[in-house]
Formats: sequence, structure tokens, C-alpha cells
Amino acid sequence: MRRRFNLPLGLVLLGPLLVVACLAPIWTPYGPAAINLRARLQPPSAAHWFGTDEFGRDVLSRVMAGASASVLIAAVTVAAAIIAGSVLGLLAGCLRGWTDRILGALADTLLAFPGILLALALLVILGSGRLSLMAALGIAYTPAVLRVVRGAALSVSASEFVAASRMMGNGPVYTIFRHVLPNCLPPVTVLATSMLGWVLLAESALSFLGLGLPPPAATWGGMLANSRPFMSSAIWLELAPGLCITLTLLGVNQLGDALRDRLDPRLRAA
Repeated sequence: MRRRFNLPLGLVLLGPLLVVACLAPIWTPYGPAAINLRARLQPPSAAHWFGTDEFGRDVLSRVMAGASASVLIAAVTVAAAIIAGSVLGLLAGCLRGWTDRILGALADTLLAFPGILLALALLVILGSGRLSLMAALGIAYTPAVLRVVRGAALSVSASEFVAASRMMGNGPVYTIFRHVLPNCLPPVTVLATSMLGWVLLAESALSFLGLGLPPPAATWGGMLANSRPFMSSAIWLELAPGLCITLTLLGVNQLGDALRDRLDPRLRAA
């Protein structure tokens, strides 16, 4: 039952997020940074569905803007980590020797630190900002991709069809991209889906700590941080971004489980 409904559930939870993320740069009910002190800390109503914050800003508009920022940061970060990790993993798994040892040692060193802690250290060096945040998270999660692709490349490169391709006179670049890389895509696809949830959670945590996008940019983590003084008097301030983070991570996890069930030969056969 779980494997039957995880894909529809994941799509139902992530579909509205993607629609809102694409819509927010074009339209929001109010300006995400528009201040109206006369309407500060108003509860949810017909005019403001999610209420207003301490500056009178519409919470729904800021949640929509935060969804756009989170999706953009997560998509760019995961794409960069997948591309860089796949290239380095293919080099390590196919060339072996000193290349494998150096890249393996580098990946093990970076993996010794939790991803969010490594990103936090890199942000201290790079400074705050959208590009710095994406670069820090991309570097932090690249070693995980490298290890997965390296293991898959080591297994595939020892296969008979790869040896046959070499005996036919095909070059190493052609063999890697024609035979090795396609067989490494299923685990990378599942990993990319999981990384999307990791990056979303890490971005929210860093924004909560004040190291994400600088104000007045709207982020879910920043909204949670700003709502702390009003937890007892204005619960809607933390409820809206908190539910968005929770439902998004749940949708990503369900989608990742569905992809794993369909791409893993053992689970697909079962």
C-alpha cells in the first residue's frame, strides 16, 4: 500500500509547491516586503489568508516568495552537486590509481563533516548571499554524489560490455559516456531526489541562523526565526512556514521512495 501511493502523494505535495514557486516572481497577493504598520500582527482573515507579521507584511505573500527562493536555491545546488560529483566520480571510478586515491581522500575528508556544518563554515568564508549559499551547499553535498558515482562506475567498468567496447577500439571518453554513465544514472537519480530535501532543510536552517538570504528577502527559515518573539501571541507566523517545510520534505521523501522502488531492480521485481 505504501509503495502504491508514495508517488501520487509525493506529486500532490510537491505539485502546488512548484506552481507557487513559478508564480511568486510574477504575482503575489501583496508585496512580500511591503510594510503596513496599521495591519501588523493581524490573524488570518479574508484580506490576509495567513495573517500579517510584526511589520504588517502579508504572510502568504512571503511564504510564496520563500517557496520561490527555496526551490531555486535547491534546484541549482542539487544540479551543481550532481554534475560536479558525477564528473569526479566517473574519473575516480574509471581512471583509478592515484586519481581515485586523491579524489577518494578529498571526499572522505569532506564527508567527515556534516553537510550543514560544512556549509556553515564555507558561508563564514564566502559571506552571505544567494550565490554564496548555493556555492556552499553545492560543495558540501558534492562528496556524497562522488562516492555514489564512483562505486557505480567501479562496478560497471568491470563489466564485460565495457571490456568489449574497449576491444572494439572505442576511446575511453566514448566508453564512459556511452556505457558507464547511463548505468550510473539510477542511483544518482534517487540520490538527487533525497538531496533536494537535504538542501531545502539546510537552506531553511541556515536562514534561521541568519546566514541565508539577507533581509528583506523572504525565506521560510528566516520567517521562523523572526516569529520567535511572537510564538505565544501570533502562532500563525511560525505555523505557515513550518507547515510548508514539513509538507515539502514529506513530498520529497515520498517521491524519492517511489523512484527507488521503480529504479531498483530488486524492488521492481518484487
